[in-house]
Amino acid sequence: MAEAPAAPLPFRGRLVEGDPGELPPSVAMSLTTDNSPVEFSYREELTHESYRVSPFLSALDPATYLGASLGDYGASAFATLTITRGNQVIGDYTARAHVAASYSMYKEHTHSEIEHAARAAVRRKIDEKLAEDATRLARAASESGAALGAAAGQ
Repeated sequence: MAEAPAAPLPFRGRLVEGDPGELPPSVAMSLTTDNSPVEFSYREELTHESYRVSPFLSALDPATYLGASLGDYGASAFATLTITRGNQVIGDYTARAHVAASYSMYKEHTHSEIEHAARAAVRRKIDEKLAEDATRLARAASESGAALGAAAGQ
């Protein structure tokens, strides 16, 4: 099944926390430089893991010379996205993704390739959650805007 391309959110907002170059695509497409009441806060955390077969054992194992795995590198990404309008949270999302790759004498992935894949996977998961929740988000953003306008008029 092919992935659906990311679509902008049903409203625009300002980034108050996070790096604009490291956002899920749907959030990046929804950014504005105007003084929007909707605010985005995005954060990613990465952890790295590695496993290595003992060099002594791998040197004695003939499979090593045929391309058997000598270990693997992994990266886990954890992301949080909070969408607020005024003091009201209208969306709060978290996602986790793990990517690992084995390496051998003949083939090895770089840590940055694995890290990039983990970041892309966690952003894709946040985007999927936003797409599933788009109708509710649009309603929540407009309702909180009406409530804020009514409170300001009193």
